[in-house]
Amino acid sequence: MDVTKKSLVGALKTTADLLDLLGVGDDPFRAQAFRSAARSLEGVQDEVDVLAARAFAGIPKVGKAIAADLLEYVRTGVFGPLEDAASLIPAGVLSLFRVRGLGPKKIRALWDAGIDSLEGLREACRDGRVAGLKGFGAKSAASFLEAVEFALGAQERQHLSTALEVAEGLCRVLDGLEPQVSGDVRRGLDTVRVARVTVTASPEQVQERLAGVVEGLEPVEKKPLFAGRVDGVPVEVAYAPTPGVRGALDLMMGGGTAYRESLREEAKVRGFDLSGRGLIRSGAVLDTPTEADVMKTLDLPLRPAEYRDPEHDAVWEALPHPDQLVTVGDLRGMLHTHSTWSDGASSIADMAAETVRLGHGFLGTGDHSRAAHYANGLSIERLQAQLKEIRELQSAGLPLVAGAEVDILDDGTLDYPDDVLAELDYVVASVHSLFTLSAERQTERLIRAASHPLVTILGHPTGRLLLRRPGYALDMDAVMAACAERGTVVEINANAYRLDIDWRIALTWRDRVTFAINTDAHVPGGLKDAKYGVMIARKAGLTPAHVINTLDREAFLAFVREQRAGR
Repeated sequence: MDVTKKSLVGALKTTADLLDLLGVGDDPFRAQAFRSAARSLEGVQDEVDVLAARAFAGIPKVGKAIAADLLEYVRTGVFGPLEDAASLIPAGVLSLFRVRGLGPKKIRALWDAGIDSLEGLREACRDGRVAGLKGFGAKSAASFLEAVEFALGAQERQHLSTALEVAEGLCRVLDGLEPQVSGDVRRGLDTVRVARVTVTASPEQVQERLAGVVEGLEPVEKKPLFAGRVDGVPVEVAYAPTPGVRGALDLMMGGGTAYRESLREEAKVRGFDLSGRGLIRSGAVLDTPTEADVMKTLDLPLRPAEYRDPEHDAVWEALPHPDQLVTVGDLRGMLHTHSTWSDGASSIADMAAETVRLGHGFLGTGDHSRAAHYANGLSIERLQAQLKEIRELQSAGLPLVAGAEVDILDDGTLDYPDDVLAELDYVVASVHSLFTLSAERQTERLIRAASHPLVTILGHPTGRLLLRRPGYALDMDAVMAACAERGTVVEINANAYRLDIDWRIALTWRDRVTFAINTDAHVPGGLKDAKYGVMIARKAGLTPAHVINTLDREAFLAFVREQRAGR
C-alpha cells in the first residue's frame, strides 16, 4: 500500500507523543524534534514520491536522521522510531491516547498508578482511584469516565478518510479486476467499520493479488469474500467469479444491514433468492451484471448508494438523482482556511496558489480571532495588518476574499467588535471553548451568534471530533431554525475528523438553510479534504444550489452584502 503524506505526518506526531510518554531521556529535545518535523512536513506541497526522490532533504526541521527514517518508511511501510517507542509501551496504555483530554503526561501518571487500558480506566474512574491521583480530582474523573465510554464505543470504527485511503489503495492493487469501493465508504458514512472493495475475479486471483498486502488474509466461510487488515484497518474484498453475478454482489456489499435484509425480503416475496452469490430463481443464477439489472428483474427502483441508510427510507425517492448532487468540481470558493497568521503552516499566497492549482476559483481566509490564544489568534492590530496584506495580494491578482474565524464567546457575543467585523468580506463564527455548558445555555449561545447580522457562516456547529469527542449538548433544531430565519449559512466542515454538521441534520434541513462545504485547511494539502465534505453533502441530498461556495467570487460577495442588508 502507498505511504501518504498524512501517514508520514501522523507517524512523526505519534512518535513524539510516545517519546513524551516514555520520558526517555538522554535527549530531552528528541520528542520536540519529531513534532517540529511533522509541522514542517505538513506545510510542504510536494507529494511523497517527489520528497522521497530527494531523500526528504531540504525540508526545514527535518534532520538527516529523521529524513532517513522517513525514506525507509516510504520504502518499507515501517517507521522505525515509532515501532521502537511503541514496543516499549503496552497496547492497553497506547489505547489511552484515544481518550479526549489525555496527553502523554496524564497517561504516564495513570500508567504509573497501574491503570493500563481503556477498561481499566473506566473502572478506576468509577471506583475513585482516578479522583485520588495527584493532578486529577473528582471533576477530571467524571470527565474522563464520559470520554472513555465514548472511546470504547468508537474503537471498532475508522474515520472516513482513513477507510477511503485504504479502499482506494486496494483498488490500485486490484487494478484490472474491475475494483469498486463499496460498503460504508461508498455510502459516505462519516465513520466506517470495514473498508470494502468488490471485484470481478476468481478467489485465486484475489488471493494472489492481496498476498503480502493484507495482513491475516483469510476467506470468509460461506461468503464470496476475503477479510483481513491493512495498517490495522479491517478490510473485506468480495469477488464475483463471473460478470453475471456482479450486480447482486455490489448490492449486497453496498448497503447496511437493514438495506440488505429489506432487499432480500423483497426478492423472496417475488420468488427470488438474493445474496452476494447472485440473483437466483428456481435454482438458476440469473445474468445480472449491474445493480440496475438486479433491480429491473425484481421490478424495484434502484436506490442510489448515497441513500441506502434507514434515515433515507421515507424520503430517498424525492431526493435528487446522484447526477444532480454537488461534486468537488462544483466548489468555487475554498472558504474557512488558515495561514501562518494564526495556526496554519503556509502563507496566504501559497494557500491561494494551491486553491487555483486544484481548479477552484478563490480562497477565503479564516484565521483565528484573539480569544484563540492557543492558536496564535489575531489581535485587532494583527488582523488589520493581515487585511492590508490581503488587499495588496488582491491588487496583485490573487483571487481572495478576506475573512476570519471569530470565536463565539460564552454569552454568544463575538470576539471582535462590529466595526472590525464589518471590514471583513465574510465572517465564520465558531465555538472553540466552554463545551460543557448546559444544553440550554449552549443553545442560547449559538442562536445569538447565528443571528448576528455580520455572521456569514456558522462554523462546525456541534463541535464534535469523530471517534474522539461527541458534540456538545444543545438543541440543534433550534439553532438551525435561527439560521434559517436569519439566512446564516451552516458549515459542513470537511475535515475528516469533524464532518460537522452531521449529514442527518443537513438532510432534515436541506430545503430550509444554505450550506457551505469548508475544508478548515491549515496546510495546502488540507484543501483536498473538500471531497469528504462533499460525500457528506451528497448523503444529505445537496445540489450545488444548496451550497453557497459553488458561487464564483463576485456572486459570493454579493450574497454576503444581501445577507448583511437583511434581504
